[in-house]
Amino acid sequence: MPIRFDILTLFPEMIEGFISSSIIKRAIDKNILTINIINFRNYATNKHSTVDDYAYGGGAGMLISVEPIHLAMQDIDGIDKAYKILTSPSGKLLTQKHAEALTKHDHIVIVCGHYEGIDARINNYIDEEISIGDYVLTGGEIPACAIMDVIARLIPGVISEESIKGESFTMGLLEYPQYTRPPIYDNKKVPDILLSGHHANIEKWKRYEALKKTYHQRPDLLDKIKLSDDDLKMLEEIKNEEN
Repeated sequence: MPIRFDILTLFPEMIEGFISSSIIKRAIDKNILTINIINFRNYATNKHSTVDDYAYGGGAGMLISVEPIHLAMQDIDGIDKAYKILTSPSGKLLTQKHAEALTKHDHIVIVCGHYEGIDARINNYIDEEISIGDYVLTGGEIPACAIMDVIARLIPGVISEESIKGESFTMGLLEYPQYTRPPIYDNKKVPDILLSGHHANIEKWKRYEALKKTYHQRPDLLDKIKLSDDDLKMLEEIKNEEN
């Protein structure tokens, strides 16, 4: 049974562009994913089909009404059992571990926020708010696509299991550097070890380079994983290189 996403948005063309090509489209064609796009403007109850209004108490910008979103959600088959997400800069930060936990749900509804936000009563109809970073976007469509993408990649059959295992964050570290042909380009060579055919040494090199990249670019990640004695020795070597 495919995992199903229902996306509530005011700009369906943004979601359509995301799902119309590449890996996501192939997963849809293979019936691994189902993605339904719902324009909740169609559920506006006023004659002008507006979904936003001024906020009580004043403030800049317009606020999206909860009513059209709630009405749209009520029209979704199986909504009571679906896991409902609101994209919001104040939500829980999306991580690889978080995405892995979300794959247990076979039906996910994502509400895309916009403007200055949504009437706070939307929280009565969602399960959690998710943010993709500590910044503010003009709308929730990009975060919705990011959430779908990171979850979809973890679903069996979407990409190879081997590809996922060595990726950044999946193994706790950033991914090691990778190279392809030609072996020499612009006088820069592929590391000799990768051309040696010695698989044990290559795996050791990959681990060393992953630790090195993480140490330089995201040292905070090293405090979140359990490092082996060999890892600790390699880290010591890496630190000594700085001196």
